[in-house]
Amino acid sequence: MNVIKGKTRTGFSYKIDKDILDDYELLEVMSSVDESPLKFPKLLTMLLGEEQKASLIEHIRSKNKRVPITAMQEEIMDIFSGTQEVKNSSSSPE
Repeated sequence: MNVIKGKTRTGFSYKIDKDILDDYELLEVMSSVDESPLKFPKLLTMLLGEEQKASLIEHIRSKNKRVPITAMQEEIMDIFSGTQEVKNSSSSPE
């Protein structure tokens, strides 16, 4: 399995199978999240898998035991930024 490893700005470490980034069904879910935010959990599961998703939830859980949606959105944006940088650098001729 070809894996992308990274860390968000808040320190959450993740591993993503590179093949998922080339999955049309992931693209469909990503494109529908704006129209239906209820698909966001499915996006997380597809991208991270159940175990990493649960770890991310615990990582951003606040002192009052809630999981802020804005914090989750920021983490996912960091992950996508990190995977895009890796993808770009690996496809660049050197």
